[in-house]
Amino acid sequence: MKFPKSLESTTTKMTNKFTEPRKNGPSGESSGSLGIECDPQSLPDLVMTFYKRFPDRSDFFPLQLSEGRINFLVSSDEGIKKASYLAMRSSQRGLFIYVPQKEILEMSERYSHMFEEDLNLALSDESAITDDYDILSGSHNDAPVVKLVNQLIMNAIRDGASDIHIEGVGVDLIVRFRMDGQLKIVKKLNRRLLEVVIARIKVMAEMDVAETRRPQDGRINVQFGTKTVDIRVSSIPAAGGEKAVLRLLSRSESILSLAAIGIEEADRAVLRKVLRSPNGIVIVTGPTGSGKTTTLYASILDIKSEAINIVTIEEPIEYRIDGIAQVQVNPPAGVTFANAIKTFLRQDPDVMLVGEIRDEETAKTAIQASLTGHLVLTTLHTNDAPTAIARLIEMEIEPFLLSSSLLLVVGQRLIRKVCDNCRVEVRLTDDMISTFEANNVTINKYFRGSGCSNCSLTGYKGRAGLFEFLFIDDKIRKLIMKKANASEVRELAIGQGMKTMFSHGAELIKRGITTPEEVFAATFY
Repeated sequence: MKFPKSLESTTTKMTNKFTEPRKNGPSGESSGSLGIECDPQSLPDLVMTFYKRFPDRSDFFPLQLSEGRINFLVSSDEGIKKASYLAMRSSQRGLFIYVPQKEILEMSERYSHMFEEDLNLALSDESAITDDYDILSGSHNDAPVVKLVNQLIMNAIRDGASDIHIEGVGVDLIVRFRMDGQLKIVKKLNRRLLEVVIARIKVMAEMDVAETRRPQDGRINVQFGTKTVDIRVSSIPAAGGEKAVLRLLSRSESILSLAAIGIEEADRAVLRKVLRSPNGIVIVTGPTGSGKTTTLYASILDIKSEAINIVTIEEPIEYRIDGIAQVQVNPPAGVTFANAIKTFLRQDPDVMLVGEIRDEETAKTAIQASLTGHLVLTTLHTNDAPTAIARLIEMEIEPFLLSSSLLLVVGQRLIRKVCDNCRVEVRLTDDMISTFEANNVTINKYFRGSGCSNCSLTGYKGRAGLFEFLFIDDKIRKLIMKKANASEVRELAIGQGMKTMFSHGAELIKRGITTPEEVFAATFY
């Protein structure tokens, strides 16, 4: 887009007049030392209509209309030109505040709902499918189906959803978000839109659009303001038409710290000590969706350095991390967990992450690798930490090999957190009190969310982890050599001070973080 010279000179004068050094960044209420508030709702519809037509909006942002002028955040001269043009088309003056581009992207995230449009999903327009993955900078001229898919992804990221489910149910196209572990219907559309919506998603994920009779997998990389989100896409042929599920994975390494995932300080100290062992095996256990892989990645990031060679074999690769060799399982090409471990041994690894132990071959290969001078991190599907030992023995792992290699078993679950915005104090029922007393825990009251707009009337917002750390010492090793069952291992571990997931949950209840119902559902199996 070109601007006339007269406009450029006017822009320069306005910049000299209005831009000043800023001490504070935008906080959603104020935009710096000039004291200009952010109120996008005050902007005329015409301003937002023109603003949405810019294919690149990453260097300017309209804050509010005040005293006959539009206040903008800008991060470059090009951004000033765009903002000046927008002000001129809207018959308004412009005031510009220089800020780092990151602050503009953060503001775009915070007010991303402004980019939503009332879509005309006429079937005659559905075939126009283009390819644009910066969902905050979609073109005004995009086809309605492109805008629809962008809006769904944008809303899911903003709401903190982990998955998007798109499927045909009866005469409707149903869109559901999984938020805090629970699925919720967020949109119903005409069933005839299902094929074109699935086709758009397949194009973005580089899947075969023409193939509708077999399952497919793909990946989309999305930029949402300052966030980069990896989206794993899976499609399956169902009786009601194809169903697509999109799993949203943020690339931000800040959410993958041991503290951020909820591991207590004392347990972090134990884990960090084990992670710096020269060899051995660390196992994280729990059901599907309990956050096992996230815990492994947080562990990897805790020890990651240029002096350590880390390799992973995963199905699929959930988080992309720079400086780590990550391999995707591909059975048709002969890339299995067991084969990959054998290959890794020729890659001079220090640490190996094995996505999951599923069979005897993978278990034996991982144990052998841990005995030959490598630290192996992996997962196993069991109900709790002590059961993992019995499961490995059932896989015909020799007890003397297991006792020599196993360092730590971590059991975990995910529970919902009480919404801070609407939580109220309530008393426990008699049944709850009896249950806690039977487990030597005393709790008389707790906090529960009453339901508000912040938590979509559920009373819960966000999730926390429940953990139990089974450290393998000499006494536990003697039990392993005797092929002791899970109950014996659990009894000894608790006697030596192991905090169970139920005990951890009770502490979170006392601190007002979660509810008894969540802890009971996660730990009573």
